[in-house]
Amino acid sequence: MLQSMIVAFSMYSKIPMPKITWTQKNMKYALCFFPMVGAAVALILMSVLWVCEKAKFGTVFTASAATLVPVLVTGGIHLDGYLDTIDALSSYGDKEKKLEILKDSNSGAFAIIYGLVYFVTNIAVWTEIQKEALPFVCISFVISRTLSGLSIVSFPLAKNTGLVAAFQDGAQKKNVKIVLLTLLFLAWGVSLFLHPVYGGVVLVLSVISFRIHYDLCKRKFGGITGDLAGFFLQICELMILLGLMLCCKIKV
Repeated sequence: MLQSMIVAFSMYSKIPMPKITWTQKNMKYALCFFPMVGAAVALILMSVLWVCEKAKFGTVFTASAATLVPVLVTGGIHLDGYLDTIDALSSYGDKEKKLEILKDSNSGAFAIIYGLVYFVTNIAVWTEIQKEALPFVCISFVISRTLSGLSIVSFPLAKNTGLVAAFQDGAQKKNVKIVLLTLLFLAWGVSLFLHPVYGGVVLVLSVISFRIHYDLCKRKFGGITGDLAGFFLQICELMILLGLMLCCKIKV
């Protein structure tokens, strides 16, 4: 289990980990620890925000730092999936064409454009987030990764190669699903316990984004890929952030 945790952090973060050989055995439960990467992102984010507050940095600087922390901690692996997916969707090609674009290491114009849109939107929203919403932003990092992991072990594969296929082959699907579902309901429960409105926003928007994710994978790509899982994670977190910002503005 310790090796499975190391695999999860090595794959989905830039947090230094001991070097181990990835095997089918230690990849079995790696996705069970995927939400822990979100918890680590949340912890680092709160530390950075605390430093910004103590140093009396301005709103824009603090918002920019909050936007960059998840990217730097994860190494941009999920953002890469977001950009690749944007390029594929913008091609308006068939499923095979879209899957080919996902494999292309080059970035198209739409990836660059919508990458800028994502960052500008994220920074803008962070400038409006109030302190009372921060616990729910942190929980969203866990929820997005829990749902992303569930999509990897639950959705049909768009192709039988790549990292997602490797995780599906190595994962004990039933056990991984049970662990991830338990963590998901626990995170939703904590959110609702802390604040029924903020928690409700987190729950509803995460469910909506997951449903959109399923429809997108099935209709546009024929199944799940690593890039699509990353795309979902970025969109899910942004949707929740936007919802929490609106709650802050209307003073729920």
